Amino acid sequence: MMTRKKGKLQFYLGTYSARDAAGIYSATLDLHTGRLDLSSEAAPAENASYLALDPHGRWLYSVNELSEFQGKAGGALSSFAIEAKSGALTALNQQPSEGLWPCHLCVDGTGRFLLAANYGSGTVSIHAIEPDGSIGGLTDVVQHAGSGTDAKRQEGPHAHSVTMGPANRFAYVADLGIDKIMVYQFDSTAGKLTGNGVPWTRLPDGSGPRHFAIHPTERYAYVVNELDSTVTLLSYDYASGSLRAVQSVSALPAGWSGATIAADLHILPSGRYLYSSNRGHDSITVFYIEEHSGTIRAVGHAPTGKTPRSFAIDPTAGYLVVANQESDTVVSYRIDQESGKLSPTGSEIAVPSPTCVLFRPVGQER
Repeated sequence: MMTRKKGKLQFYLGTYSARDAAGIYSATLDLHTGRLDLSSEAAPAENASYLALDPHGRWLYSVNELSEFQGKAGGALSSFAIEAKSGALTALNQQPSEGLWPCHLCVDGTGRFLLAANYGSGTVSIHAIEPDGSIGGLTDVVQHAGSGTDAKRQEGPHAHSVTMGPANRFAYVADLGIDKIMVYQFDSTAGKLTGNGVPWTRLPDGSGPRHFAIHPTERYAYVVNELDSTVTLLSYDYASGSLRAVQSVSALPAGWSGATIAADLHILPSGRYLYSSNRGHDSITVFYIEEHSGTIRAVGHAPTGKTPRSFAIDPTAGYLVVANQESDTVVSYRIDQESGKLSPTGSEIAVPSPTCVLFRPVGQER
């Protein structure tokens, strides 16, 4: 069963509080035409730049990307209950994120803990999730250390994403400021992180790792690097959780030399294609994934609106939806399963400063 009503899938849009953005918006994607429609009033939330769902789709969580919350230095995390039929959001509570400018978060596989990456302070925080979905007390904070070669962007650690690995055993944190993917063992009983046997993987100097994803085969992983606009293939050891950088490929067309920074990446569920977004070049790059080695090569670029910060592949894998932060638009593309090519549907909705696209999971009917 899919999240649908008359062939429609529901998704949420996080935003920055700019140009009169109201918070977290709800919209639908028509599976037959790719048409997008805003579907309800926005749920108020300040700088809700990234969103996550619990494993059962009952609750939604957002960062509040702030440097001050309730009179103290740091950002916040917010929780919302999801009405089962309509998908409407009801605010539950907020907690300090225990770090500056939280920019990414995820829920662990048990649904009992919320992990957040705090960009400004280079920390990862973990909060318990209460039985009613609200955010409970802090269970752990991990501080990164170091710097990178880019004096402006890498003066210190900048944790940019936190991703749970298979079986909920490991957590992976891409840190833009120190050019590392930190690997932690995760205690799903206590909500604690401890250093892994191989505690980190080094990426090229000045690359700036941002978002991380594990291939469906669980043999490889990929990270999109913001500062040099590349995607890196990593070998993945399921037993130890360790990673090893194998290949880095530019996300930009040959000969293009304008200013641009990479943002997001997602892998098609079939495992055949990977997509990444480019802010400045303003495009989605299509990468072919070689089946046996996991190596990638760029096979196309789809133009987007201005500053495609985030995108998502719908649960049926038929469409890709992009949030264009600076052109205040959300657009859809049809995915060709054989070639990986993206074809614009022509549908567009206006949303102020959209920064995150998140589909409701399968089994959540509207």
